Amino acid sequence: MKPTITIIMATYNRAQYIVESIKSIQAQTFKNWECLIIDDGGTDNTAEVLAPILIEDNRFSYLKRTDNYTKGLPGSRNYGLDLAKGDYIIFFDDDDIAHPQNLEICLEEFAKDDISFCRYLRHVFRGDFEYNFDLSKEYTHFYIDKRDINQILRNELQFNSCAVMWTKECYKKHRYTEHLRYAEEWEVYSRIITSVNKGISINKALYYGRKHEESITGDFNNKNEASLKSYADAIHLVIADLHKKQLLNTEILRYFVQVSLDYKEYNLFNRIFNTLDYSYLKKIKWTAIYLHLPFRLFFYRIYKKHIR
Repeated sequence: MKPTITIIMATYNRAQYIVESIKSIQAQTFKNWECLIIDDGGTDNTAEVLAPILIEDNRFSYLKRTDNYTKGLPGSRNYGLDLAKGDYIIFFDDDDIAHPQNLEICLEEFAKDDISFCRYLRHVFRGDFEYNFDLSKEYTHFYIDKRDINQILRNELQFNSCAVMWTKECYKKHRYTEHLRYAEEWEVYSRIITSVNKGISINKALYYGRKHEESITGDFNNKNEASLKSYADAIHLVIADLHKKQLLNTEILRYFVQVSLDYKEYNLFNRIFNTLDYSYLKKIKWTAIYLHLPFRLFFYRIYKKHIR
């Protein structure tokens, strides 16, 4: 039977965690799914620990990323997207835990309304996971569309990794940008959300992310060079896409002009404005804003300090 949902799980040297993640997928109350496990070239015993599960449950497929896709999370996920058979797509990580009603509740939301995605809450944990799930189906919700892109880009309305189910149609024209090593989800989600009608956000935790030192987010917080460069590249791509769609407003632009102060070594400010077909005078205006921002921010911090 054709699977309703395709779960795509990229993995790389996570043999110590992946079986627990797989078991949380097997525990799903909705059963008609396929799970594509894409190995990004790991060197540990992942294949060995997965072997009994693959024999027992043919809904799982274990594949090595081919050389047609760039090494890394984006390339592995793109490989999975090209193989997906389900009408809905969801990404799970190889070290996290899914709520047993994750797939069921998302599908119920899709059945109620004409939406392109279902966003839900993602909680984090460290160490051993406590299996004490809230199995109620009482929660509030709100809708999200392209008008919310300001909040999404500022991470005021977060689209966390693995906390969204999408219709397959969302990825018909969109793929992950494979050279990105950080913010690759943020960049592709921006493109998708500004291209579809609307989605829903439900206030219920359906996914649990494991925090440990090997995570990509940890690299960014530790100022990893590749992650910082990737974020600058992602910002540039997002700005270009919004401008093309005539969705780039002053608020978004001002926000990223300020962000670009921290990315001078990546020439982010000039890259942004070389992308925009602004008049000479308009570029001069934004250059003046950029040059004066450090002084304005300095005096603003002093002001905030004194009024506390």
